[in-house]
Amino acid sequence: MEREKGTNYLVRELGSYEVGDGAEYVTKLFYDGDLINLYFDTKNDVEEWQYTAIYDLFDEESFENEGFQIEAYDDEYNPTWIVKFQYDEEHNVIKEKLNIVCNLIKKNMEKVLEDIKDKKSEYLN
Repeated sequence: MEREKGTNYLVRELGSYEVGDGAEYVTKLFYDGDLINLYFDTKNDVEEWQYTAIYDLFDEESFENEGFQIEAYDDEYNPTWIVKFQYDEEHNVIKEKLNIVCNLIKKNMEKVLEDIKDKKSEYLN
């Protein structure tokens, strides 16, 4: 969907895309007239110590290495990020980018959730 910048109204549908693993973490996806904005989070509620640990250890660089912009979005209950990238009229280009992003999300989310398992005592002190 395309979202109008000033009002945030949805103005038109740009396409429908099928993606694989990692899509379960995606919470919002829209085009703002400049960039595609994809929001994702942990999918499940986290404890307060996990919130901080996940932000500390999540690998944002892997997204940047693939040419995506990524930023933490801390206005949500659970750790959330926004990935931004260029829109392309070619359906297959966007489909490929979405699949790359979703695979990165899944890989990195599974890794960070595993990495924090034994760090509770570090974050509670």
